[in-house]
Amino acid sequence: MKPERNVKGKRVTVLGAARSGCAVSALLARAGAKVLLSDSGPITSETIQWCNQRGIKVEANGHTELVLEADFLVLSPGVPTSAQPVQAALASGIPIYSELEVASWYAHGQIISITGTNGKTTTASMVGHMMKTADRSAVVAGNIGTPLSDRIEELPPETVIVLEVSSFQLDHIDSFRPDVSVILNITPDHLNRYDGSFKRYAESKLRIYENQIEGNVVIYNYDDTLVRERVESFVSVSDVEGLPFSSRVALSNGASAVGDMIQIQKRALMPTSELGVPGPHNISNSLAAALVGKSMGLTDEVLRESLKGFTGVDHRLEVVRRLGGVTYVNDSKATNVNALWYALLSFKSPIILIAGGRDKGNNYDAVKSLVSTKVHTVIGFGESAQKVLQELGPHSKQALACGTLDEATLKARSCAKAGDIVLLSPACASFDLFTSYEERGANFRRIVEGF
Repeated sequence: MKPERNVKGKRVTVLGAARSGCAVSALLARAGAKVLLSDSGPITSETIQWCNQRGIKVEANGHTELVLEADFLVLSPGVPTSAQPVQAALASGIPIYSELEVASWYAHGQIISITGTNGKTTTASMVGHMMKTADRSAVVAGNIGTPLSDRIEELPPETVIVLEVSSFQLDHIDSFRPDVSVILNITPDHLNRYDGSFKRYAESKLRIYENQIEGNVVIYNYDDTLVRERVESFVSVSDVEGLPFSSRVALSNGASAVGDMIQIQKRALMPTSELGVPGPHNISNSLAAALVGKSMGLTDEVLRESLKGFTGVDHRLEVVRRLGGVTYVNDSKATNVNALWYALLSFKSPIILIAGGRDKGNNYDAVKSLVSTKVHTVIGFGESAQKVLQELGPHSKQALACGTLDEATLKARSCAKAGDIVLLSPACASFDLFTSYEERGANFRRIVEGF
């Protein structure tokens, strides 16, 4: 830990008592801080007991004036900057950090940090698989499910830390500096957290490389104009190495997919047909992961073996079952329109699309032509069922609205015929009916497996 980050005796307020908030509270308490964990909603009795055992003070169902009696605040990813206590702290000049920032103070090993609107879970998991294939000690954490604060103290210097990082985690970094940063893409998402501003959302994502220095690497999507222009502008005035990847053009420096061949520095690595995960989006993810591997000194043989052997992550284009000639696909992790776009591109068979949930300011224009050519039935469910029907219904032969995912899945089965794909790709957050996209996907899986 940096000497200036010594928290012993410091008063710290952590906002948000979900997984990340609890993890960073415990980390700070172990480091000698006086921690208050505050949540605007209820906190379970089990969590309160857990906090009491660790000397962490707790307040639930609202924030009191005690929140501002702190040397600094730490935000869980679920707490927006617009929250009243956060705004009050900013007005009072109290420093605010993200859980990711605080956890990074205790890091000793190399950090690979991956962000993007879509693909970051897959790419982070792919990189973790590469490290395992190379017999390198590595841990995959962050937005992918395990908060970094939960693991950071136990990790020796030789362990490579692979992080999936969201915009929320980057909102309040200060000194966070990955050895290798990756930006996969930036498209509109979570605009409800950024006052409808795509610019603000993009600026948050682009913070991932702002503290990088000589010897560090930023890997970026050359095909994303915004990403390319911003990263190349940064690289031109810094000592950070920039490595682009493209699935459209051959690059002399970086990685490309030309025809059916993945190339690194214009040297053939492997055919795209041998990748373990399908879809054009996974070609880009694989290019990014391959560049990470090269930056970490992995051999071409390891890259090939790991890219062939990696078969994907749960809830992302996951084939649940084939029944009566119908294929049921769980893409619950598709929580935005761009992810839905990738999903639709991945299939050639006729599709029954199940979409809906909590809308995040979605604009469906980008997928309407794909719906017209690939989807014969749209089934909307949850809070945004009517918006899904209004936006996508006119572009399919049939459109139906359902209140729940159970109802939508049963309706999809009744509409399906041999050769069809029933695709759950919601394009929305899960929080209207479920606690997470994982719970939503597991529910879909349960329903389908019960047919």
